[in-house]
Amino acid sequence: MKKNAVVVGLVLFTQVLIAQNHPKLVVGIVVDQMRQEYLYRYESKLGPNGFKRLMNEGFMLQNAHYNYVPTETGPGHASIFTGSTPAVHGIVANEWYDRSLKTEVNCVNDPKQKPVGTDVGGAVSPWRLLSTTITDELKLASQQRAKVVGISLKDRGAVLPAGHMPDGAYWYDGKTGKMITSTYYYDTLPKWVQKFNDLKLADKYLNQEWNTLLPVEQYVEAGPDDSPYEGKWKGKDKPTFPYNLIELRKQMGGFNLLTMTPWGNTIVSDFAKSALLAEGLGKDEITDFLTVSFSSTDIIGHAMGPNAVELEDTYLRLDKTLEDLLVTLDKEVGKGAYTVFLTADHAVAEVPQYLIDQRVPAGYFRPAYVEANLIEHLQKYFPGKKIIEKMSTEQVYINHEAFGSDPRSSGIDLMIASELIANFLLKTEGIAQVFSSSVLRQAAYGEDGVRGKVVRGFNAKRCGDVAFVLEPGWLAWSSVTGSTHGSSYSYDTHVPILFYGAGIKKGSSSQFHTITDIAPTLSVLLKIKFPSGNTGQPVTEVLD
Repeated sequence: MKKNAVVVGLVLFTQVLIAQNHPKLVVGIVVDQMRQEYLYRYESKLGPNGFKRLMNEGFMLQNAHYNYVPTETGPGHASIFTGSTPAVHGIVANEWYDRSLKTEVNCVNDPKQKPVGTDVGGAVSPWRLLSTTITDELKLASQQRAKVVGISLKDRGAVLPAGHMPDGAYWYDGKTGKMITSTYYYDTLPKWVQKFNDLKLADKYLNQEWNTLLPVEQYVEAGPDDSPYEGKWKGKDKPTFPYNLIELRKQMGGFNLLTMTPWGNTIVSDFAKSALLAEGLGKDEITDFLTVSFSSTDIIGHAMGPNAVELEDTYLRLDKTLEDLLVTLDKEVGKGAYTVFLTADHAVAEVPQYLIDQRVPAGYFRPAYVEANLIEHLQKYFPGKKIIEKMSTEQVYINHEAFGSDPRSSGIDLMIASELIANFLLKTEGIAQVFSSSVLRQAAYGEDGVRGKVVRGFNAKRCGDVAFVLEPGWLAWSSVTGSTHGSSYSYDTHVPILFYGAGIKKGSSSQFHTITDIAPTLSVLLKIKFPSGNTGQPVTEVLD
């Protein structure tokens, strides 16, 4: 009996060791538009089992940054999961100008696909992503036996993390209030997804009032509820609580209104829990991967800015949503048997008008106005010729066809045009630096400073002929309310990176790390290949 007891004990002990070092499930959480600072700003109001559980029982990188521009959702999700930057993985923006098609393209739009679960929209796939992801590498290492599922409100937030060969990627359809996919993944929705949609949770969440979780006077971490720097909802005179969702949903886009409330995050978590059960994630010895992207924080942040009571309330509610998700993982996979990382696809700038009113340098950059003036300026040197093909995402695309077919003369004229454009842009208010594509192609990938970030965000086949960078505090934003992101400055690059669970040490580090370090850290943890385009380094403080 004693011998049998010893054997059983050793088996159990071995199983514990395996669970601690080789997770049964990895959960990658991306909180869209989250600053690292929010963890500190809202800390006193966070519960002990949501964000704080990851912070206190896991490992927090306090000085983690994006190392390229533009800091946008598509490039952010791609960089997290590929361990590389747009120069390598090719997702250079949410949308960019395609020279061959003569139009702007979306980072996940795929004309070869069709939506599944709705009639319009949803024709997407990861086909424009040039590198493998950590999720792809897990599928390859396991001979396709590992399960990978990606979930988000946004299609790009589900598609890019899940990689090229997942078992499913799903996102929210604002027209129907349902979770959908595309023919890249399935011809029809799996039965468990259909059952989830039959619950009509979007309708349930929109048939209520959005009021603050705590008394509004306790939201001292935010600005005043009635602020001139916040966008107003149609049907409301002021951007203040409460919000009667039942009355406002017709004027605010029907089911799309859900994305502008904290319950957009809730329905994503609801769906993630359903996927966990239906797909049997983390139920065997082969590691699975679940990616979850919470987007309502971004949509609310854009409309209201980073100092809104609405945003703080959204984070306090997300804290409870995270707690519930972690409890579900404890129950279904086992505490200590899974690994979680949490980060953001970018952070966010202050509202420029607020900074201006506080006598802080800031401003609004008007791309259409600058483009019109630039076109007029170039007519002095190239009369009758269309030199500018497109200005998009702080890139200028020159019309190469305007210079003729002779490579000698056209090359010289192109150089002259590039120099004229650069000189004009440098004299434009709000622009800090300008770089030609020839300079960027010759620069070192690992270069420091702003130019290094532009280099790492520059893909020669997909970007323009001239790139420019705005001054700190300046935004290409069409409204004096709300805010956006995209710059190389710390307010857009500094994001949280939290690791928690199996194989992860407890602690924190103020050492500089980049977002591209997440994927190789997971590769080491899972003992699999790095993604094909990986440029990051494993975070040794977390693992060793």
